[in-house]
Amino acid sequence: MNKWPVPAADLPADVHPALAATALAASRAYGEARREFTRVQLREEVADGADGTPTMRVDAIVEAAIAEAAAQAGANLLSEEAGFIDNGSAATLVIDPVDGSANAALGVPLSCFAGALVIDDQPVEALTVWFDTGRAWSAQAGKPTPFRTTGRTQLKGASVCMMRPKRGTEEAWMRVANQADRIRVLCTTCLETALVAEGSVDAFADPGSDTHRLMDLIAALVTVPAAGGALLDLRGRPLTFDLDLSRRWSGIAAATPALADELITTILG
Repeated sequence: MNKWPVPAADLPADVHPALAATALAASRAYGEARREFTRVQLREEVADGADGTPTMRVDAIVEAAIAEAAAQAGANLLSEEAGFIDNGSAATLVIDPVDGSANAALGVPLSCFAGALVIDDQPVEALTVWFDTGRAWSAQAGKPTPFRTTGRTQLKGASVCMMRPKRGTEEAWMRVANQADRIRVLCTTCLETALVAEGSVDAFADPGSDTHRLMDLIAALVTVPAAGGALLDLRGRPLTFDLDLSRRWSGIAAATPALADELITTILG
């Protein structure tokens, strides 16, 4: 059992009520799940999600709480496990209930809630909450944030988070690693892109595995540019709101557009 408590999210006062309600519900549900289930039980695959990937018990528990909160707030929900839940609203919450599910299940303190509020088809606000600390990053599209990226423009000497090297991406992974000063593999894209936005690391990259779904990147699509950075797809595919959860991207988040471009050039070789 993992007995460490999960703190309530420390949310800014101006977070949209629907985003706030779902984030707080997620933190409460994750805390309860850690008290009631063992690590093995939390990691057990209990279903197949709407995105075609297995659903761990921890994901199912947290998503159920989020779905209830979204319904009470009167917002639609698009989530990786349940898919699209239509609550008859022009507003849709696109949410990753537990990003870093394996970390969350096993008690590695690197997992988060991440979501964006989409009005019609435009993401207008984002919120990311680090479960084990309660730290939160919020941003509104087109408005500056109180946190900023590092401003780094070159890969040489940079601190970069990357996805673990998967089959077919090993050479690209090493090309980045050979130029960067430091590489981290944290296994939680949403948290890693938030760290780019606040200036803790210079960049994050999927070196070509096309792993990312919409909910892995949509919060960063608002948060990273608002902090002065860039969020792109490795192959130039637009990241747009879509109910088709089979779509995939290789996300690149960087402190500046120049650094994002150099990362893409390096990965593509």
